Amino acid sequence: MRGLCLLVSYCLLAAAPVGCASPLRDGLPPSSPFQTSVVLAADLLPQGMAVGDVTAHDAVLWVRTEGPASLYVEWAPPSVWEKAALMGTVIAPVPRTKPLVTSAETDYTLSIPLVGLAPATRYRYHIMAKYAGDSMDQQPATLVAKGEFSTLPDAKTSVPITFAWSGDLGGQGRCRQGAGGYPVFDVMGRQHLDFFLFLGDTIYSDSPCPSPPNEPGADFKATTLAEYRTRHRYQRGAESLRRFLERVPVYVIWDDHEVRNDFSGPFDPQMPAGRQALREYWPISTHADEPHRLYRSVRYGADLELFILDTRQYRSRDADPDGPAKTMLGAAQLQWLIEGLTHSSATWKVIATSVPLSVPKGGAGYSDGWAAGPHEPGFERERQVIVEAILAGKMKNVVFLAGDVHWVQASAYDPNQDGIVDFHEFVAGPLSARPGRLTPASEALHPTRLINEEGYHNFGLVRITGRVFEVAVVDDAGQLKFSYRLTAQEGVNSP
Repeated sequence: MRGLCLLVSYCLLAAAPVGCASPLRDGLPPSSPFQTSVVLAADLLPQGMAVGDVTAHDAVLWVRTEGPASLYVEWAPPSVWEKAALMGTVIAPVPRTKPLVTSAETDYTLSIPLVGLAPATRYRYHIMAKYAGDSMDQQPATLVAKGEFSTLPDAKTSVPITFAWSGDLGGQGRCRQGAGGYPVFDVMGRQHLDFFLFLGDTIYSDSPCPSPPNEPGADFKATTLAEYRTRHRYQRGAESLRRFLERVPVYVIWDDHEVRNDFSGPFDPQMPAGRQALREYWPISTHADEPHRLYRSVRYGADLELFILDTRQYRSRDADPDGPAKTMLGAAQLQWLIEGLTHSSATWKVIATSVPLSVPKGGAGYSDGWAAGPHEPGFERERQVIVEAILAGKMKNVVFLAGDVHWVQASAYDPNQDGIVDFHEFVAGPLSARPGRLTPASEALHPTRLINEEGYHNFGLVRITGRVFEVAVVDDAGQLKFSYRLTAQEGVNSP
């Protein structure tokens, strides 16, 4: 398990053959015109569309119209649509949302829940829309976009899973250049992904994008809701990102630059505006009792449970002394995480944290990540609560995925120094930003360093096949930079 692999699985790389695609996608013939989503009316949907927060029973569809419009969405398995097309008529009614209207109140965005879905099922959706206004009230809605996605299998079904993760897009002047904008998304789009985990810094609101060399439209620091929205729209101007989001489901969380560098949630007056713009521009599900909640879990069949942490909204001030009163997650989220890990029956328990476990980072007198520096207090007391829960519960096959620091780092941790690795952490990114200041992992959790490397844009790639967890890092030219293979160990909550 400790040995560094020389090559990842053939199916993990960009050149993988069709036979390596996920079985949830193999139901479509290669000639199907619905292998990817299609926007038929780019004037109405200039930022394309996206599907996110997919579960076994629901999903969220995101759209933005250019001005006020009315629309609804229909969805059904492809066989239903194909049978209707062959018969030249609509057969049984398909599920349909109620009529929806986009308005300036949400910058003409909508995140539309699609509910009542069956597990492990391919769905095709149609977006029917028209411009709003007196002259259009009597006109029928027309088909403006169509696409497909698959729901997740139930918790008893084991399927291969391939996903990517990264963060940090458009930082320090590395913004959209040319029509494609961010070539890394085209590289990721060739990986046969089941989903993409976007670990924050989806915009750099506090970092202007000078033009030239970048495309115009983001040469300012955002501080208001209107300005945050503009920076999100700027990202969607990249053709590569739009293509990617029309094909690959996403799970999105924020980090600091959606508001401003190293912000501490409840103490920052700009947080509500940054949070609102984030939710408006990404397909993130809404918790009925907590409308601002962003942390959530995803159960992907028998082999993966993904815990997506919100490391921003509830945190104490970074410069506060570490101790029992200092928190990064808040009491409710910390309890949710520990209970979720304790009761999870998934083979692999993956914790997505936007900031890494062992990199002291930040500024004079504070650390913005979990780890403390020589003179910078971190959040190590709360990190130790999580570590002790893993050790006390004898939890096996726990993996942390992180971003934020703008370099690649991987560590095997043995916090109790018994010679046995207790969990791993893999850090990837940036997608497009200035390389970070390379530092080794702090020694508090007793890491074995697997890689510590900087200087290139990149993303992490995971392939889970039952009890095997393969990790790779790929740069924006499609070159493999690192690979590692884990084999599941038996634990008290192993299946």
